[in-house]
Amino acid sequence: MRVKILFVFLAITSVCKAQYSFSGYTNPEEWDRSVYLSIVEDYRKMSGVYSEQIIAKTTADSAGYFEFKGNILDTENRIYRIHIDRCSEIQQDANHFNGHCSDSEALLFIAKNTDSLKLPFSFDNQVFCHVESNNPKANAFVKIDSLKNDMRFAYGEFRSEANRKLNNKKWFKTLQYYGEALDEPLAELYIYTYLSDRSSELHSYYVEDLKNNTYYDNLKTRLENTYPNATYTKQYINELEADRYMLAASAGKTTSDWNLLLYSILGLSVILNSFFMYSFWKRNKSKIEDLKAKLSKQEQVVLEHLLLDKTNKDIAESLFLSVSTVKTHTNNIYKKLNVQSRDDAKSLFIK
Repeated sequence: MRVKILFVFLAITSVCKAQYSFSGYTNPEEWDRSVYLSIVEDYRKMSGVYSEQIIAKTTADSAGYFEFKGNILDTENRIYRIHIDRCSEIQQDANHFNGHCSDSEALLFIAKNTDSLKLPFSFDNQVFCHVESNNPKANAFVKIDSLKNDMRFAYGEFRSEANRKLNNKKWFKTLQYYGEALDEPLAELYIYTYLSDRSSELHSYYVEDLKNNTYYDNLKTRLENTYPNATYTKQYINELEADRYMLAASAGKTTSDWNLLLYSILGLSVILNSFFMYSFWKRNKSKIEDLKAKLSKQEQVVLEHLLLDKTNKDIAESLFLSVSTVKTHTNNIYKKLNVQSRDDAKSLFIK
């Protein structure tokens, strides 16, 4: 009976402490040992490296192994990126901020808080070419990238204007149908982003397709049903409405001064909201830095572990301290931050 109770307790504990684990290998002889995990909330920023997207950083060991783990991710599927680069410490901030770090390797994948993901070396020790995960949707982007490579090969077989036009028409529909067949709206957004990119030769096909194809409204429904609260859904709806408005305007269907005024106000509103959000972020960042400045370096380290919900025992083992020392640091942190508990401390740093 005691054994059964123990098994039940362990099962409940494993559910309550569900964690993600994303691990893999890099080649330490070729790459910097810093590895970054990002969450992609703007699907127009799936390619490139952006500092505001980075949520965690770790260091690969001498064999190139790295791992991200915890329980802070969304419980629903979201788009994540793991990337490595050769940027120096001086270059990193500038490159990541601009979104252009050409000397890098990255992997986009779909995951949630309970997923495990392994990235073993592929052929010829290439990184981020193969995905092993308990989430069947995880490698959707890898499949799409493979199809896009087939597309590039088809374009290169015979280069002519006629061949290019035939391939544009063929691959536009091929990619669209493939995304729908994957039965994952986030994968469809990956393809939609590519097909609707204004700098792409396929954009003209997207404009024509948008006029009569019900696919785009169906994708909107799939996103609303599967990810009603995700930023991707709201972004897609806004983009769809904007593109259709531009189509109508170009056809001479909406020329009234009222509509022009309305969209001018909308544009101004977007700019002001962006400014206020940035100002809030800067103030919050400054506030956090001021709070941490009140603590000693050792207390700051203990605080980081507290924010990850680690127990005193776990913190002591990680920092090679005694439990009593950890408790002393914790009490000092509470006093300096003027809080009474861990939850109070977390409320100051995690919004």
